[in-house]
Amino acid sequence: MKALVATDYQPLDRLTLAELPKPAAGPDEVVVKVEAAALNPLDLMLVTGAAKGLFPTEHPLIVGMDVAGTVVEAGAGVSGYAPGDRVLGFVGQAGSVAEFTVATPGPRLAHRPQNLDAVHAAAIPESGMTAVCLLRAVGLTGGESVLVIGATGGVGLYAVQLAHALRARVIATATAQDADYICGLGAADTVDYRQSDVVEETLEAGAGRSRRGRRPGQPR
Repeated sequence: MKALVATDYQPLDRLTLAELPKPAAGPDEVVVKVEAAALNPLDLMLVTGAAKGLFPTEHPLIVGMDVAGTVVEAGAGVSGYAPGDRVLGFVGQAGSVAEFTVATPGPRLAHRPQNLDAVHAAAIPESGMTAVCLLRAVGLTGGESVLVIGATGGVGLYAVQLAHALRARVIATATAQDADYICGLGAADTVDYRQSDVVEETLEAGAGRSRRGRRPGQPR
């Protein structure tokens, strides 16, 4: 199979398209035929070695960890997944920018809804799972307020929507140009970090004085 590979810690322009053996499903694994893959900042850090202190890699490294595709093989002990199933998942250093990859059923693999195309599905796993873990870590519940910093980033976009789904009051940092978009995802208020004191404005919004639709320079 063809795969995008790093043969060592190296600059991004030295990545190569290599021919590698097609992976086989081991016990409790499935092989996924890749339809779309996504890259995140961590993927680039793994390639260059910027994250090797925390995440050492083995080489050759197949680039990418987020995937959407179709199961073509299920290993011994796998339940809930069978060849032909449309899935999305996080495959870790198994690598997703390839014709096939290996995934492990569990919290990092999910069935893909029929109305969710592969390109959009591949953008979900790493950022979405990170947002879920963060909200679980703080124990967010309905009726509470939460500040999402970097709401227009990958993790932030999911954090806003998930926190809203939990019926929390979401305050998010975003530029004035992105305010309406972020409010459309579920934020009750936005703070323009370029124009405002984030702490002051967050405390004000948390006190219940909505800023939705207000632009910098407008009266409170």
